[in-house]
Amino acid sequence: MKYLIALLGLVVVLGLAWLVSSDRKNIKFKPIAIMIVVQLVLSYVLLNTKFGLVLIKGIAGVFEKLLEYANEGINFVFGGLVNEGQMSFFLGVLLPIVFISVLIGIFQYFKILPFIMKLIGLLLSKINGMGKLESYNAVASAMVGQSEVFITVKKQLDMLPSHRLYTLCASAMSTVSMSIVGAYMTMIEPKYVVTAIVINLFGGFIIASIINPYTVTEEEDILEIQEEEEKQTFFEMIGEYIMDGFKVAIIVGAMLLGFVALMAAINNVFDMIFGISFQQILGYIFAPFAFIMGVPASEVVTAGGIMATKLVTNEFVAMIDLGKVANDLSARTLGIISVFLVSFANFSSIGIIAGAVKGLSEKQGNTVARFGLRLLYGATLVSVLSAVIVSFIL
Repeated sequence: MKYLIALLGLVVVLGLAWLVSSDRKNIKFKPIAIMIVVQLVLSYVLLNTKFGLVLIKGIAGVFEKLLEYANEGINFVFGGLVNEGQMSFFLGVLLPIVFISVLIGIFQYFKILPFIMKLIGLLLSKINGMGKLESYNAVASAMVGQSEVFITVKKQLDMLPSHRLYTLCASAMSTVSMSIVGAYMTMIEPKYVVTAIVINLFGGFIIASIINPYTVTEEEDILEIQEEEEKQTFFEMIGEYIMDGFKVAIIVGAMLLGFVALMAAINNVFDMIFGISFQQILGYIFAPFAFIMGVPASEVVTAGGIMATKLVTNEFVAMIDLGKVANDLSARTLGIISVFLVSFANFSSIGIIAGAVKGLSEKQGNTVARFGLRLLYGATLVSVLSAVIVSFIL
């Protein structure tokens, strides 16, 4: 039965993408089919094999060690602010972003990260049937973040037609930055974080290939990565990435403070007036999507509420809510919803991406703002698609 529901979910997701396609006649179904198979194989390997278990444990172990190192600095600066053996969300989950941001900066400085991103991007372009720039951008988004990635391709930004720009922005919204992966792993199981990151990469290409199909000619298929105009010293770079990481932690913390408080207030008002919370109402609206993702019928309303929370606020708020009800949900539901939550697909990301592009190109920033809702629609379908793929495996 679960396979029939998963197949239904796959058809519905692809059908919803097809409905808003800008050029249905030029959709390339062969690369789409290949990428779906790749998603299924990778999900099975990561979640159901000994090799996958060892790989996930290794990755989780690395991030666990990184968080330990980060906590050394946090305890030195903020020690004594909380009771011994306890840690606040801001100190334990968000501040480690600062240290991981520094590591990303070091790998960037020594050209290790750009080499990896170009290599993986080149390999992906052979599978997805899209351009080298699009493939590189998807990998780079997962490495350096949805805002910073556009800096690396700013030489080509002004020359891109709107259809290629859409694909670049869709990749940025469908992935997550490596700087906050450690934070996610403190909130949901690492195996679902890693699986989601990998299959979202292909999911972004699948949905973009349907919503926004096009062919890149050899003349257009040029990848120029922006190098730093003025070479920084090593310690200048360290200082910059420390500040960047701290800004991210503060911004995420501020957004959480505001969104959690706002959601609590709205829930209370709805409960007083209608006798049902706002999140419960959203849960009923999103319940059909939870069902086609393979969530058991008895849990679709709860799962739908968490999915909706992620869309209207952000993934951190939704992960907090998932943690509150985790003991009441089956392992299958936890896995499916966890994978759904690992992406930047929410309303605030429209502003973040449009702002990042506008800072580099006024014209292209306005273009991104115009297709913002279509961008969010596609990125949300990527999250649903990833959850459906995982439902075949769990």
